[in-house]
Amino acid sequence: MSESTAVRVDPSNERMLTAWNGNEGALWARRAQRFDDGVAAYRDTFFSAADIRPADNVLDVGCGAGQTTRDAARLAVDGSVLGVDLSGEMLGVARRIAGEERVPNVSFVQVDAQVHAFPEAGFDVVISRHGSMFFGTPLAAFANLAKATRPGGHLVLLTWQPFGLNEWITTFRTIFAAGREVPTSNLALSDSLETEALLTSAGYTDVRCSAVSKPMYFGQDVDDAAEFIVEQHGGRLSDLDEAARTDAVEALRADLAGHQTDRGVFYGSAAWLVEARRP
Repeated sequence: MSESTAVRVDPSNERMLTAWNGNEGALWARRAQRFDDGVAAYRDTFFSAADIRPADNVLDVGCGAGQTTRDAARLAVDGSVLGVDLSGEMLGVARRIAGEERVPNVSFVQVDAQVHAFPEAGFDVVISRHGSMFFGTPLAAFANLAKATRPGGHLVLLTWQPFGLNEWITTFRTIFAAGREVPTSNLALSDSLETEALLTSAGYTDVRCSAVSKPMYFGQDVDDAAEFIVEQHGGRLSDLDEAARTDAVEALRADLAGHQTDRGVFYGSAAWLVEARRP
């Protein structure tokens, strides 16, 4: 039996399982450190809000290669942290690094957090750094997470604001559209009022979305950043001829050069810090 068929998912999440347990997850596993470095500027804000105590039991949703899981475990030194994700390959990276770094109080499970039977009221804190925006049925997913959060426990999410407020994605979408229509769709949880209503309906209270803007890192120089971005987004050029593909990559490199600093290549980004409590 393959890993994909072994994972029980809600039918609405089958497409996400195919992506994250397939090519998408393989890319993120291969480039785990770069993806973590990209959003590193959000770390302190995120964990300050999470307010993890030494004895806490923590659930990390969409944990990927496990950096936030390990960071949480170093705070919950007398507790435990469970990281869950759909990507078997990323979880393999997470387990390997946790072993190398000797973080003993973490575990990782490949499940669909929308339907997995977590221990009822089993977690003091539920966190997700950009991993909670992909549920097929968000209300069911967050109701399941609320059930797993102990009364008085809290939820902390980092989600993207609308893409129009994120310089990095609007720039890359425009360049890789190469003169075609630029995609305008946003990820879920990008509308703060909708997010507040969603989490309230799911069983949380005191929901608050705070706007946070940080520089996002893409590479040490133009060559490094271009290689990474093309690896991630270059499939959007596959239906173009060679000349058009070359032009798009050159346009990317020119834009990256304008964002080069002495610390690397950075673009502006905008996120929501979402906080909620389980009554």
